[in-house]
Amino acid sequence: MARDNFNDLIAFVHVVREGSFTRAAALLGVSPSALSHSVTALEARVGVQLLTRSTRSLATTEAGERLFVNVAPRFEEIDSSLAAVSDLSDKPVGTIRITSAEYAANSILWPKLTPVLHQYPEINVEITVDYALSDIVSQRYDAGVRLGNHVAKDMIAVRISPDLRIAVVGTPTYFSSRTKPVIPHDLAQHKCINLRLPTHGGLLPWDFEKDGKEVKLSFSGQWIFNSSSAIVRAALDDYGLAFVPEEMVMEHIAAGRLIRVLDDWCEPYSGYYLYYPSRHQSSRAHAVIVDALRHRE
Repeated sequence: MARDNFNDLIAFVHVVREGSFTRAAALLGVSPSALSHSVTALEARVGVQLLTRSTRSLATTEAGERLFVNVAPRFEEIDSSLAAVSDLSDKPVGTIRITSAEYAANSILWPKLTPVLHQYPEINVEITVDYALSDIVSQRYDAGVRLGNHVAKDMIAVRISPDLRIAVVGTPTYFSSRTKPVIPHDLAQHKCINLRLPTHGGLLPWDFEKDGKEVKLSFSGQWIFNSSSAIVRAALDDYGLAFVPEEMVMEHIAAGRLIRVLDDWCEPYSGYYLYYPSRHQSSRAHAVIVDALRHRE
């Protein structure tokens, strides 16, 4: 295959990674139609269909999956080699892709990384908010953020936050006609705003602990979200009780907009860690990001 035709392979790899011609085209800076033409040309050249397309979905054929598995790592190795060469310069350069839960992205990554990107304008950071605990290797992320007990043992893990606590909160208006819960089971008499995560397949249980006694409960409620910030908004609008990281609501509690309950049942739990495969240790840009995020007592 002529070297000029590597562009078609690159186009194919990006389409498979993104699962969309539109997203891949935006990433490559070309039109979706041009990208589709490249993949069609590649299929004609190899003499076999690589993708099945419909108006709503895109998937690899058996041949397409085999080609992707064999080719994509080669391009990744080339990118890593180019990054390693760039790291020989005086300034760290390159793009660092991180997948993270929404709370960690807003409360940890953003405040810690914004000054770094001012200092190193040639470092780019792409943050994807994702609750699905994606495989960072197969999804081509440079690093991921998870709670400590969710990090795979074969990854390098760096603590980026202190231990955390949950807060159960509601508005003064909500509590004006209801008795405040004293123990977790009292929540059955309240409206609870729920969080649905793909990793649980259902509603996130409300976990409590006191004096070594653990209680895990699930409740029905009028509102269900897949975002903690939306839960806080609903609680502020008097729709019920929120079960969220305390840092998200401390300002509202201090201002009197929210009242905290069951505080003695909310024990600290493991904080967030940045995790990544060992092969990324060689990147200077990656090292800068890790150092900036590292939690320091």
